[in-house]
Amino acid sequence: MDGLKRVSTVIGNELAKKIEVNYYSLSDSASFFKLTAPLITSKYPVNTGKSFRGKEPLINYQDQITDLIRVLKVGKYDAVILTAGLLTSFIPKIKNQLPNMHCVAWMHNSYETYMNNYYQFMKAEFTAGLTAADRVVVLTSHDLKGFSNHQTKSVLLYNPLTINVNQLSNLNNPVISMVSRIDTQQKGLDLLLSAANQLQDGWTIKLAGDGPDFNDLQKEIKRLGLESKLQLLGTLADQQLQEHYRTSSIFLMTSRWEGMPLVIGEAMNFGLPIISMYNTGAYEYLLDNKFGIITDDHLVADLVEKLNRLTQSKKARAYWADKSLKRSQSFLLQNIAAQWKVMLETI
Repeated sequence: MDGLKRVSTVIGNELAKKIEVNYYSLSDSASFFKLTAPLITSKYPVNTGKSFRGKEPLINYQDQITDLIRVLKVGKYDAVILTAGLLTSFIPKIKNQLPNMHCVAWMHNSYETYMNNYYQFMKAEFTAGLTAADRVVVLTSHDLKGFSNHQTKSVLLYNPLTINVNQLSNLNNPVISMVSRIDTQQKGLDLLLSAANQLQDGWTIKLAGDGPDFNDLQKEIKRLGLESKLQLLGTLADQQLQEHYRTSSIFLMTSRWEGMPLVIGEAMNFGLPIISMYNTGAYEYLLDNKFGIITDDHLVADLVEKLNRLTQSKKARAYWADKSLKRSQSFLLQNIAAQWKVMLETI
């Protein structure tokens, strides 16, 4: 139920209104998100619940690759869109069997995160997949530079807004919203604990999401006596998520790295001022403090200082809320889906 799955289904469902689309999954778990196109499951499902970041992906996933190629042959598809690193590593194998198949690699995280962290043990297979792809789709200007070193036909396509707005925030509630997978290292939740401890009295950070570190984070909140400052809401479905945004007055992100986080676009669309620690994904949304506040990289003191300025001034919140609403127009689903359709037609 993470952002990659969310945006994949939103784009796929929208494209399905104009062209024939099918989903293919290596897992046979039910989809958390609504699908308006058929779902094909691998004959050899993998249900680890984790992204593969190990060695020798082409050996470990030999059966799954064979099955995917079979599905592509039988379905006589024109193109296949492969998300992130593991599936991208399959492209040379696909091209070997289906040389006319148009393969699009869709990168959902930052160039450095993929190269130096997630896929450091399978970098050769990953980069071979990038080179063999017909297009590499990236989310930020920063990543376009990095991935263009491997594939000159890389293109920048933003993630669209993925949630409907029922009502804008009135910016009056003393609540700061967050939406995040509960992954301490990537999402900077250790930094969040320190910031919450210094938050202005009367304000509460409400964090929606689930993940591997949920229980540990809950224990830390209790150990530090932060129950009134930081609350974990767990997983929220669409209507609950709408209410989460609408009833808060500021949106906060503490991530150390991000591709282009959907949640910032969602929060902008509800008219929330955005404050985020520096990461390349947040920077693409906020464009160096033009549309929101970027704080110094990993410096909690800077985050707390700027966050407390927002909590103390509705005028400041209203200023940045207006900036958010203007920026959100760049991420309308229909426009971005149209860009995807053009890209697929001109490969």
